[in-house]
Amino acid sequence: MTTEESTDTRGVRLSAGDVELTVAPDSGCRVGSLRIGGTELLRQGPKFGSFPMVPWCGRVEHGQFRNGGRSHQLPVNAPPHAIHGTGRDTAWRTVSADSATAAFTYDLADPWPYRGRVTQTFQLTPDSLTTTMSVETEDESFPAQAGWHPWFLRNLPGDSAGTAAEISFQPDWQEERGENHLPTGRRIEPRPGPWDDCFGMSQGVDVTLTWPGRLELKVASRTEWVVVYDEQAEAVCVEPQSGPPNGLNTLPRLVTPIDPLEIAMTWSWRRLG
Repeated sequence: MTTEESTDTRGVRLSAGDVELTVAPDSGCRVGSLRIGGTELLRQGPKFGSFPMVPWCGRVEHGQFRNGGRSHQLPVNAPPHAIHGTGRDTAWRTVSADSATAAFTYDLADPWPYRGRVTQTFQLTPDSLTTTMSVETEDESFPAQAGWHPWFLRNLPGDSAGTAAEISFQPDWQEERGENHLPTGRRIEPRPGPWDDCFGMSQGVDVTLTWPGRLELKVASRTEWVVVYDEQAEAVCVEPQSGPPNGLNTLPRLVTPIDPLEIAMTWSWRRLG
């Protein structure tokens, strides 16, 4: 059973004011629960919470990528592709934790072919959550990606169908999606949803989710790539990531002993009504 098929929100609990956050290091170091004033924002059950995508994001074509003259095969877990990295299926170690901050790490291992270390940190306040992730190596250089895949509830508990989450953002471009569900390499004018698509925001990711009359939540990151997925009835996903899907092949970003990959994301919120 993979972490995507299980619900285990036990783990490290953080709090700030009336906000409560649970990080589950044994379940891929995902945020298992985020409650604001007692209201859960993240989907529970199968495909729950918010998980890290590392050392790649989205799909890798046929699970294959190259590093210089070497080719590698990753497990094809979303046929015919590999998807969302290995970090979500790994138990992470708790490095430190107090009432509102925590840090976790794990060492890259099979089926990823290179050695390295991934670190994820969380900092909670009454009106925001800042999460960082880094990928480091002291050994060989390798291409990698990092990002996050949250499952935000489309309807908050107690809401009617008319108060579903609304997504607002102004991307500079959309990556054209091919029949194989991968970007074709063409940048096109943003199209209306529903989406399972990657967008570019040259000034950094800035996406707002609004549950009318209840809550506004902003997803922000200095990275310019974000995948928006809203094809399911129960949840919507806003996924900042360090490169586009299949980026190990199309836009490789090398992690070297002197140049780690680092990415940060902030969720900030305000109550409405």
